[in-house]
Order: sequence, then structure tokens, then C-alpha cells
Amino acid sequence: MKKIVVTGLGLVTPIGNNRKTTWENLIRGQSGVDRISNFDISAYPTKIAGEVKDFQCDVVDSKALRRMDKFVQFALQSANEAIKNSGLEFEKENKEKIGVIIGAGIGGLRVIEQQHSILLSNGPNRVSPLLIPMLIPDMAAGQVAINFGLKGPNFATVSACASGAHALAVSLDFLRLGMSDIIIAGGTESCITPLGLAGFCTMKALSTQNDNPQKASRPFDKTRDGFVMGEGAGIVVLETEEHAKNRNAKIYAEFLGYGMSCDAYHITAPDPEGYGPYLSMKSAIENSHIDVSEIDYINAHGTSTQLNDKSETKAIKKLCGEKAYNIPISSIKSMVGHQLGAAGAVEFIVSILTCIEGIIPPTINYEFQDPECDLDYVPNEARTKDIKIALSNSFGFGGHNISLVVKKYTD
Repeated sequence: MKKIVVTGLGLVTPIGNNRKTTWENLIRGQSGVDRISNFDISAYPTKIAGEVKDFQCDVVDSKALRRMDKFVQFALQSANEAIKNSGLEFEKENKEKIGVIIGAGIGGLRVIEQQHSILLSNGPNRVSPLLIPMLIPDMAAGQVAINFGLKGPNFATVSACASGAHALAVSLDFLRLGMSDIIIAGGTESCITPLGLAGFCTMKALSTQNDNPQKASRPFDKTRDGFVMGEGAGIVVLETEEHAKNRNAKIYAEFLGYGMSCDAYHITAPDPEGYGPYLSMKSAIENSHIDVSEIDYINAHGTSTQLNDKSETKAIKKLCGEKAYNIPISSIKSMVGHQLGAAGAVEFIVSILTCIEGIIPPTINYEFQDPECDLDYVPNEARTKDIKIALSNSFGFGGHNISLVVKKYTD
């Protein structure tokens, strides 16, 4: 079977608009959660989120940017960083063998709201002719391909909070099958909007710890009261090891495999026994041809909701047995919030950086132990540890579960 490797990394998050800044702030335990700044929040029970700050997409001109929703801009910026980081020179490559697969859970919610308001106030003839191409989730992949002239497989994966991780898994298979030499893959999301916030608020899924925003996202902590919305993008360059070596690329990690499952339980609530996540992790280990004892670190889905954190903890215990208590586990959602469709891709990149740097980012705000969440969540401070193999979990509304396995690269 072909080895698939990661040669480029790009990030846009609430704690940094690139990979370097994001990683430095993660290791410092810096929260990017604050009061929402881009619309009036006075009527909302939740007034906080992990917004991307001081963002400017410098890949295209201002006219082109006006034709893109922010989730597309995030993807384009992080893809550009990943491509530059990879050292790719497209003029030396067969662009028909380079794909772009980028997940988004919701897509252009902001532009939907804006244009719906125009429809109601000014009538249908005033709605932008760009409404549809600006809102559809596949446009992130489309715009990246258009900008760089990439003619290989191109589409979006849409599976709620598992979208970015599913894009990576599909890309792995396409590369193994020889359908592409290179795939630009990941996830993106930007739906911290009036309607997006209202929907999650009325679902009662969000934290209401508004008085101390940086403390609101507290995965696995007994006092957690809901997740915090986040936004951003994570994009990687994936290619076959043979192709990467032929162009003398720097290789960051080997993408070993993935596992998928469905809870088949409820549209939003996880299976309380964690059987779906267990199946996902078990399948990922089998697909990666490793033993569960080889997992050195788990980047948890860890949303900071009562149900999810208990369910994921049960799943890890079922998978690992007594060894579960010896595996470091952390959730970066404590710092960046829940980036929804981007989360799986961002956390995949963080898992790679954890292997490269030998530093585990902490789960901040962990203060009060929950008897049902009693594993090692790397509380509050980063930890130095040699990590060879990491597993990253993503679970989405609808019961979608996916686990990715990445290995520190050795030639």
C-alpha cells in the first residue's frame, strides 16, 4: 500500500492567522474566546465565541474577496500557507493530478442572512446573482482550485463537525488509489452570525459563562455547561511518499489511516455509552495496521458539553482498557472553541505538530474533576513528551464519527 505523507500545513484560528502563531499560543494555553464583536449580542443568552481576529486574506484582490464568504477566504488563506510551506512549484507538476477536497459543515450562512434581508426589504430582483456560488459549501474547494489552476478531484465533504476530518480521509483513499499525486485537503467554517448563534442558543448547546469568556470552554471539567462557537480553517498538502521524495519535499508526518462510524442514535446527542466513537477509533487503528498500545496521544473531540465528554471518555476506556489512564488526552477546543466543519482538520494539524515538536497542548480551564471524566486530559499546562503516533477524533451532529491516525515521519 502506498504511504501517504503530509508536506504542507496551514491554519487560521481564533488564536492565530497562521500555523506558527496558532501553535505558539496553543502551547502557552492562550484562549481565543471573547465577547462577540461583529454583531449586536444584547438579546442572546450566549455572548461569547472564538472569532478569528484581524484577518485579511492576501491571496486575491479586494474585488475577488467581495465575491467570497468568509469561510472561503479562510480556506484560501490557509491553503496558500500550506502550499507555500510544502515548497510546491505548480509549474513543475501535472495539475490534472492535483485535487482539492475541503469540508465545511454549514457553508455561507453569513451571506444567506444578508441576502435574505435584502429579499425581504427590497424584493427578489435585488438579491445578489452571486448568492448561490457564495453560500454553497463546495465553493471553498472550488475557489482554491480556481486560484491555483488545479484540475484534479474537487468537492466538499459535509458532515457537520466531522466535515474536515472526512475530507482528509477521502483524500487519503484517493491518493492510495492513484487518482491523484497531491491533494490539498482540510476544513473551513465561519458561521458566528446572528442566525448561527441563535440556532445554537435555542438548542441550549452553548456555554453561557459570559462574564469570563476565556474560562467558558472547559472540556472534561465538571462545571462545563456547553461548547463555545469557533471559526477558522485547517488545510494540509497530502501526497504519496514517492512523489514527495522525488521533489525533495520536507515531510512532516505519515497519514496512517482513519476509521468511521455512526451512532445511529440521535440527531444531536451522542450515544451515551460511546459505542460509535469506540467503533471509529477501533476501525482507525485497524486501518492504520497498528496496535492500540502504540497510540501515544489522543487529540479529543472534547467539546465541553456534558454528554459529549462523558461519551468520548467511555469510548476511550472501552478501546484502551486500563491503558486509557496512561494516555495523554487533550482538547484544543478549550482555547479555540468548536470550529465546527473546520475542527477535524485543525486538530489533525495540531496532532502532527504535537508529534513533530514533542509537546502536547493542554486542556485549559480544567479545574474540577468529573468522576465520569477521570482520564489524563493534560490539564492547564503543555507537556513535553515524545509522541510517535497520535489519534484525532471528530464527531458530528447526525451521529457521524471519524478518527484519524498520524505518525511522526521517519525515512
